[in-house]
Amino acid sequence: MTGKTGTATTVVTDKNTAKTVKSGSLDVFATPMMVALMEEAACNALEKSLEPGQTSVGTEVNIKHIAASPLGANITATAEITQNEGRKITFLLRASEGEKEIGSGTHVRFIVDAEKFMQKIN
Repeated sequence: MTGKTGTATTVVTDKNTAKTVKSGSLDVFATPMMVALMEEAACNALEKSLEPGQTSVGTEVNIKHIAASPLGANITATAEITQNEGRKITFLLRASEGEKEIGSGTHVRFIVDAEKFMQKIN
C-alpha cells in the first residue's frame, strides 16, 4: 500500500470556521476541520485496499496548521501512505489552499473489522 494517495476537498464556509466550531474566535478555516479533512483524505487513500467488512480507525494525529484561510477558500487535503505495518498504516498529510500549504503532519490509522470493533464498544 505504500505510496497510495487520497485527497479530500472543501470550501471554507461559516460551518467550518474557528468561530463556529469554537476553536477560536475568527472566521477562518478551523484547525479541527483541517484535521478532519486530512483524516478523510487518509480514509480515501485506504478505501480500495480494504476487504469487505473492514474499515479504519484513527489513533494518532500530529499536525501543524501554519496559515489561515478565509471564507470562500478552496482547501485540499492529501494523504500518502508512507508505512504499512500489518494493520497499522502511517500517512504523510498536507493541506493546501491553491498552491499555498496551510498544514502538514502525520497520521496513523489501524485497519479493523467494523462489526467486531463496534461489538467491543457496545
